Amino acid sequence: MPSPSGLLFTKEHEWVKIEGDAATVGITDYAQSSLGDIVYVEMPKPGSAVQQSQAMGVVESVKAVSDVYAPLSGTVSQVNGRVEDDPAKVNADPYGEGWLVKMRMSDPGQSKSLLDSAAYDDLLQAQGR
Repeated sequence: MPSPSGLLFTKEHEWVKIEGDAATVGITDYAQSSLGDIVYVEMPKPGSAVQQSQAMGVVESVKAVSDVYAPLSGTVSQVNGRVEDDPAKVNADPYGEGWLVKMRMSDPGQSKSLLDSAAYDDLLQAQGR
């Protein structure tokens, strides 16, 4: 399944949708399927500062606990409470209702270091996934 266009991706399997200086962040379909059934999500509280490539939260499945890395630096403006209440939304709709946080970017230029959907799909293919 090709990755959705219009999103940017990290090599650690997070996605980001940029709208102005705002960014919505989640984990990719590949990440959620690799983890299996997600049972717990912990994200930073609104107002928290996050740094690009640094762990900002945790997703726990029946198989593993995995850090979620900030694709960009900024301040968390909103956490998806529906995912905290029902973590399976990440499995069911990782690019829609399963988003994790919204943030205000402190350096929009950092987005140039992220992968577009074609480059992300190439990464997955190169990794044999």
